[in-house]
Amino acid sequence: MKTYHIILIIIIVIAIGVIISTFTDTSTYSNFAEAGKYPGKEYHIIGKLNKDKPIVYDSKVDANRFTFFMSDEKGLVKQVEYRGTKPQDFEKSEQVVVMGCMDGETFKASSLLLKCPSKYNDKKKPEAFGQKEFSKVKS
Repeated sequence: MKTYHIILIIIIVIAIGVIISTFTDTSTYSNFAEAGKYPGKEYHIIGKLNKDKPIVYDSKVDANRFTFFMSDEKGLVKQVEYRGTKPQDFEKSEQVVVMGCMDGETFKASSLLLKCPSKYNDKKKPEAFGQKEFSKVKS
């Protein structure tokens, strides 16, 4: 075999390895029902914090355990356990994205993202300047 053929085979093997690794490591956005069907698979779930149920975080007992209840986009409510500290202003978040997998009836989150309320919403628009004119500053 020529050196050219060996190099070509090595490049093809590397390309196949890269393609396979990208397909096996991808996670998808879903809901709790879908995540419950495949307990070991990692999912990203978008939802809202259920403020009617308890948020449990006690840094004196376990500073790296935080549990709360969340409803997904279809309205299904599940308990979420996050192994980490409770984010600041967690209760004020508009939306929560959890990444992890189901374990029985609990979603074990490996990470989470919060969408905080915007200070720029339609209800609190700043007052308009009106019909004022501004003059140039001469230097």
